[in-house]
Amino acid sequence: MPVPWFLLSLALGRSPIVLSLERLVGPQDATHCSPGLSCHLWDSDILCLPGDIVPAPGPVLAPTHLQTELVLRCRKETYCDLCVRVAVHLAVHGHWEEPEDEEKFGGAADPGVEEPRNASLQAQVVLSFQAYPTTRCVLLEVQVPAALVQFGQSVGSVVYDCFEAALGSEVRIWSYTQPRYEKELNLTQQLPALPWLNVSADGDNVHLVLNVSEEQHFGLSLYWNQVQGPPKPRWHKNLTGPQIITLNHTDLVPCLCIQVWPLEPDSVRTNICPFREDPRAHQNLWRAARLRLLTLQSWLLDAPCSLPAEAALCWQAPGGDPCQPLVPPLSWENVTVDKVLEFPLLKGHPNLCVQVNSWEKLQLQECLWADSLGPLKDDVLLLETRGPQDNRSLCALEPSGCTSLPSKASTRAARLGEYLLQDLQSGQCLQLWDNDLGALWACSMDKYIHKRWALLWLACLLFAAALSLILLLKKDHAKGWLRLLKQDVRSGAAARGRAALLLYSADDSGFERLVGALASALCQLPLRVAVDLWSRREMSAQGPVAWFHAQRRQTLQEGGVVVLLFSPGAVALCSEWLQDGMSAPGAHGPHDAFRASLSCVLPDFLQGRAPGRYVGACFDRLLHPDSVPALFRTVPVFSLPSQLPDFLGALQQPRAPRPRRLQERAEHVSRALQPALDSYFHPPGTPAPGRGVGPGAGDGT
Repeated sequence: MPVPWFLLSLALGRSPIVLSLERLVGPQDATHCSPGLSCHLWDSDILCLPGDIVPAPGPVLAPTHLQTELVLRCRKETYCDLCVRVAVHLAVHGHWEEPEDEEKFGGAADPGVEEPRNASLQAQVVLSFQAYPTTRCVLLEVQVPAALVQFGQSVGSVVYDCFEAALGSEVRIWSYTQPRYEKELNLTQQLPALPWLNVSADGDNVHLVLNVSEEQHFGLSLYWNQVQGPPKPRWHKNLTGPQIITLNHTDLVPCLCIQVWPLEPDSVRTNICPFREDPRAHQNLWRAARLRLLTLQSWLLDAPCSLPAEAALCWQAPGGDPCQPLVPPLSWENVTVDKVLEFPLLKGHPNLCVQVNSWEKLQLQECLWADSLGPLKDDVLLLETRGPQDNRSLCALEPSGCTSLPSKASTRAARLGEYLLQDLQSGQCLQLWDNDLGALWACSMDKYIHKRWALLWLACLLFAAALSLILLLKKDHAKGWLRLLKQDVRSGAAARGRAALLLYSADDSGFERLVGALASALCQLPLRVAVDLWSRREMSAQGPVAWFHAQRRQTLQEGGVVVLLFSPGAVALCSEWLQDGMSAPGAHGPHDAFRASLSCVLPDFLQGRAPGRYVGACFDRLLHPDSVPALFRTVPVFSLPSQLPDFLGALQQPRAPRPRRLQERAEHVSRALQPALDSYFHPPGTPAPGRGVGPGAGDGT
C-alpha cells in the first residue's frame, strides 16, 4: 500500500535537498546504462543462487562498485513509495591467453584467433535485494562494444529502477555475474524511520514509545535478524493507540529488531534494529551463548545472533590454573553460530576444553567432555612434534610452559620424565590427536601419586612406632597422646570427604548427560562420588549386580550415603518391582545399574535400614517428589535445583558445613548444573522461556 506524502515528508525531513527526490511514475521496473553500453532487464525475477566461483575463460565484465540513491515511486500525486535505485559500475577483468603456436615458433597465429579479441563483451549481472521480509533477485544483460574493452578499465555503469523498501528498514544489496567469476559485491543501507516510533532508556529498562492516534490499529513484532537464514520471531501483538512497551535490559541482543505496521491490507512495514552498538546487548549475547557437544568430535555454538568468533582446544589442569590453548599444534577455527564444527580428535578427555575468542578476547570456555567422562584428571599432556627424517621431540605441557623430555628442570613433569616416556612407549598413554606434524598424548599420574602417598604412609607408620615406644616409657601421658592421635585421624577422614554412590535409570542419553553434570559438580565439594557413567569398563567386566553390590557395601562401610536419583523411568521400574513381588528385575542392558540395584536396595527400605544411609532426589519440571513410590519416601526426597542447600546438607552429614557456607556451595553446584538443565529441557532450535522479550513473551496474536 503506498504511503501518504505527509508521512514520507515526516520521515525524510523538510530540507529542499531531500524533498527534491526524483519521482518515478508507474509500477514497472526499468534499467538504463552509460552511453555506449546496451542493457536489458529480464521480465521476471530469478532465483537467488550465486553458485561457485569458476575460472574466467578470458576478459569478462565484473561489478566493481555499488551505488544507491533514494527515489520515489508514485501511483498518485500524493501517494508514493520509497524506492532504492542501484547503480552497478562495471570493469573489464582478465586477459586473453597467448596462442601456443605463437609462443613455440614465434610466428603469426591463425588469423581466426584474433577475432575474439575484437568482439564485444556480454555479461549477465545479478542484483540481489533483501529487506525483511522481502527478498528479490533481478537479472540485467549488459553488452560492451569492442571499442570500449580495455583490460582493467571501467566501461561504465548500469542502473536499475528500483527496489521498493519500507521506511526504517535495513536493506542489503549484493551483485555478481552469472556465472560468477569473482566474489560478490555487497552493500548495506539504513533507510529513514518514522518519527512516531522511538526507543528510550530508563535505568535497566528500555521503552518502545509509539506515538500514534488513539483509533489507530497496528501490529508490533520483535524478531532476531539473522545474517544467514530467515529471521526468528520472538514476540508479536496487535495493539491500538499510543503504547509504551517495556523491555528488560537482559532481553537486549544486537540483532533484536522491531517491526511496526498498520493493520491494513498490503500495509508498509517499518523496521529498525536499534541495539546493534549497545554494549549491554553485546554482553547479553555472550551470556546467552552456549557450546553444545553433539558427538565425540562435533559441537556447535548456540547464540541468538551471529557474531565474529574463533575457537580452539585448550588443556585445563586441575588446581585452578588458566586453560592452556593447544595452538600450535592445533589452530584457531572460525565459528559460525548454529553450524556444526569438528575438531580432529581421536579420543575425548575431561581436561579438554573449548575456548571461544572474539576480537582477541576470551568470551566463552567450556569443558564439553567433562559431563560424560567425569571430573578433571591429574593427567599430563605430552606434545609430540615430528620433523623431517623421522625426527621427533616430546614436551610435557605445564603451567610454566612445555617442558622438554627428558629434562633436568625442577618441574614435576621433568622429575617424572623417565616414567612418562616409559608409559608412552608401552602404550599406557591415551592418544588424543594425530597427524603428520605431531600428536597429543594424555598420560595418567595416578600411580605415581599413589607411590608418593605410600611413602608418606610408611613414614607415618615409622613415626607412629617411635611414638608408641615413647608412650611406653611415659605411661602417664599415654591417654593425652592417644586423644590427640584420635582427633588427627578424624580430621583426616573429614578432609577426604564423605562417599556418595549415585544411582539412576538411564532413560535416555540426555538424562545421562544431566546425571554426569550433577556428579561432576558434586565432585567439586568434599564428596567422593561414584557413578556407573565413570566405571563402564569395570561394570561390564563384573556385571551390574556384582558391581553395585561392591560399591554399595564399600560406601556404607565408610559411612557414606546412597543417592537414588528418581526419573519417570526409575519410578516405573520401582513400581514394576513392587507389583511383581518376589520376582527379581533383570537388567535390560549391560550398564543398567539402577535396575540391577533394586534387589539390594529394596530390602533396606522394607526392613527399615534406609534412613541415614539413603537419600532421594529428582529434577524440577521432570518429576514431582510426590510421584516417588511411598516406600522410598521414608527417606528425604529433594527436588533439584530448588532444594539444593538441603540436599547438600543431607549428603555431608553428620559434619554439614555452616548455613552460609552451605548456601555458597549450593550456588556453585547450581551454576555448574544450569547449562546441562538448559540443554535437556530446551534442546537446540527451541527457544528457552528465559529468552522471551516483551510483555507476554511467546504469545502470538
